[in-house]
Amino acid sequence: MDPVEKALCLWGIDTAPYDFVAGRENRVYRVRTDEGDFALRLKRPGYRSEDELLSELQWLDAMDRAGLHVPRPRQSLSGKLLEQVEGRYADLIGWMHGTPLGKGQGSLELDDTPLVFRRLGRVLAQLHEACDAWEYPPGFARCSWDADGLLGDNPVWGRFWENPTLDPETGALLGRFRDRARQALERCADELDYGLIHADPLRENVLVDGGEIKLLDFDDGGFGFRLFDIATALLRNMDEPDYPTLKAALLEGYCEVRSLDDRLLDLFLALRAVTYVGWIVPRMGEAGAEERNARFSARAGKLCTSYLLETRPV
Repeated sequence: MDPVEKALCLWGIDTAPYDFVAGRENRVYRVRTDEGDFALRLKRPGYRSEDELLSELQWLDAMDRAGLHVPRPRQSLSGKLLEQVEGRYADLIGWMHGTPLGKGQGSLELDDTPLVFRRLGRVLAQLHEACDAWEYPPGFARCSWDADGLLGDNPVWGRFWENPTLDPETGALLGRFRDRARQALERCADELDYGLIHADPLRENVLVDGGEIKLLDFDDGGFGFRLFDIATALLRNMDEPDYPTLKAALLEGYCEVRSLDDRLLDLFLALRAVTYVGWIVPRMGEAGAEERNARFSARAGKLCTSYLLETRPV
């Protein structure tokens, strides 16, 4: 019996058909049952601790109960949200129906793109509201996208300024940006909205289902600045011809639910861009990684250069 079948036994659905759909941080399988479809996720060993994985599931359950469209965790036959199979953690969550906001680097193909971004802004604000209203369970543990998590000696996604493929000029540029960005966060951190964030609401993790917006993939969610979610939702869409309209729609939708100080949005766009330069390093052996690395580095260089030109050192 393979690990997938062993995992399905723990949820009592070992006879259900399944298909492999994705594999990076998790190996994800779509499982079809009479009760509906589910996503079985076999976790990448070592990426998250047991406490962090369980906390993610508790978080999803709370957000589902708060009325957000997120995957609903299902308990195993033993009453657990998280199980172990052959040294890997496994969970089972509800399958989310809908169409991704977009794919990769291609152009967006939506019937009414500004309306969708306005709705996405509202959903992100609703998520932040629900997170602030939720009382975390004992032992709740998630990563922190704070100043240290973004710019410290050991950032969440790695020391981006030391990416070995960077040419000396770009490496120095990212180092200067790191210093300037730390100064800015030290001055303003106490004034910024901070709490639980999705941290990865990029195109593939946002589903459009009629008039509903659904959020997937909370793997990297944790404590962070709310502007980080806004920046992530915008970053891959900056080359869209109507980007200013999309940006305005997202911010307007957010502010319909929750106030937002967006004066440091350019900083957070650059911060989000540099995280990918660190993220790609341990994945350089994957197919397509060289192209992604070049794209990440170029985008980070562009945004960091713009930020440094527009600000002054303290």
